[in-house]
Amino acid sequence: MQPTPADRNRYFNPGRELNGFYRSTDKKMKKIILVTGASTGIGMATVRALAKEGHRVYGVSRTITNKHGYPFTAIRMDVTDSRSVKEVINSIIAKEGRIDVLVNNAGNGVAGPLYDMPVEAARSQFEVNFFGVVSATSAVLPGMIERNAGLIINISSIAGLIGLPYQGLYSASKFAIEGYSQSLRMELFSTGIDVAVINPGDFKTSFTGNRQKLPFSFPNEKLANDFNAAIKSMEADEDKGGDPADVADKICHIVEAGKPKQNYLVGAIGQTIAPTLKKILPGRLFVKLMNDHYGLH
Repeated sequence: MQPTPADRNRYFNPGRELNGFYRSTDKKMKKIILVTGASTGIGMATVRALAKEGHRVYGVSRTITNKHGYPFTAIRMDVTDSRSVKEVINSIIAKEGRIDVLVNNAGNGVAGPLYDMPVEAARSQFEVNFFGVVSATSAVLPGMIERNAGLIINISSIAGLIGLPYQGLYSASKFAIEGYSQSLRMELFSTGIDVAVINPGDFKTSFTGNRQKLPFSFPNEKLANDFNAAIKSMEADEDKGGDPADVADKICHIVEAGKPKQNYLVGAIGQTIAPTLKKILPGRLFVKLMNDHYGLH
């Protein structure tokens, strides 16, 4: 359903309010929000929190269904399938007339040594974590540009600001989101569309159990011990991680913010301080601190 002329005059008139619908003078204005990777963890916490705020929320993933009676609309969508992405997003726009906010949350992890990494594993990691973001964003942006209003929230990671040993592909895919988001902000600067990135630390979700751990087959005993130590350390950090609801609360805040920041670090201070340490410490010292944390000697 397309907005009526009265709706356009009320919500999309730049002369009445800054940058149209998203920058409404009415802070309680409810929005049409799409969240990818909504079946578990941060995604599930986010769609529930946004729905509780009264927004009209669509949660999508490859496995989600409506059979659980969610307080949001659940739709199956595969971010790695461009046809699936376009069909679902077009169906939401046809029904609602618009999508105000896209939260790109879908992602997975691949752990393994970069010095023995199958190219296929790298492609698989980027298909979900990066190209999935590009696909969904490209599908919603034409409508946002037409209305001069919208918000894109990309879920990156602390690992998108610092490299992590034996999670190199994951870090690379999240670094790609950082560069993509920075460039997107520049391109959309005059359109009224905001782009924000969330960099979570470790949170206790199903991400740990779903991580793809590639078998270590490189013929070097010391490096094999390093690999095992790093995996053990990262899983211990995640097992002690925070509540995904904390990230969901931050997303709710960003949705309501008039001028969201470009990056939001969320998590324990011992993790969120790492990007700052990377900037101020000599490179070799920072690498040593990171390796010590992950048990690499």
